[in-house]
Amino acid sequence: MELAAPRVGVAILITRGERVLLLRRRGVHGAGTWSTPGGHLEPGEAPEVCAQREAEEETGVRVKNVTFRCITNDIFAESGKHYITLWMQGDYDSGEARINAPYEVAEVGWFAWDALPEPLFLSLANLLAGRCYPPPEPA
Repeated sequence: MELAAPRVGVAILITRGERVLLLRRRGVHGAGTWSTPGGHLEPGEAPEVCAQREAEEETGVRVKNVTFRCITNDIFAESGKHYITLWMQGDYDSGEARINAPYEVAEVGWFAWDALPEPLFLSLANLLAGRCYPPPEPA
């Protein structure tokens, strides 16, 4: 399958204590996989604003202290999609995690880093495997 022109996605790692907020995707590419809140960067929108908007739209959670983390180059060969994903990170501010967008979210929850649900969305799998720019610093 031929790849479409790359699109820009924004994803956000939201932490609350030692847990991260994840959602199971529905009705969008990658349906059935687990990912963080995120979506397309709108024209003229700052990545931090996009990350906060998507988190609230999808899960009802508001985020503070949003900063840039890295970029992943995500090629979904089976669907012909190519995304450059801007990864942001932020802290939980307020709101109860819930399914706020049932047409694109099947489940939502807080997970320990050592007990993440499977399967993971490609972008998140790439991030966690260190396939990102800049590359992770050695431990």
